[in-house]
Amino acid sequence: MKETYDHRCGVEITLNLIGGKWKGVILWHLCQKTLRFSQLKRRMNGVTQKMLTQQLRELERGGLVHREVYPEVPPKVEYSLTDKGRSLEPILKLMCKWGQEYCSD
Repeated sequence: MKETYDHRCGVEITLNLIGGKWKGVILWHLCQKTLRFSQLKRRMNGVTQKMLTQQLRELERGGLVHREVYPEVPPKVEYSLTDKGRSLEPILKLMCKWGQEYCSD
């Protein structure tokens, strides 16, 4: 019986989950606190409602973001990090630091 191995690089796997223009930014803001959709959108200059919705859904499917819907009228929806999403916080902090240092050169 032939064994199969996953030869994908860990960086590839990570970037498949958090890559793109907005996912890292979403995760960064959710590291700070739980936010509603409108609060996230206000913090993210230039993101469209459609793109933010799409990115949040992908992060949710990836198990990094939790979406909590409260049975109210109008509906209240909050986004927070899962434990798996929270585990990215040290990486996001390093990315932030690197970006700030890059800009100061």
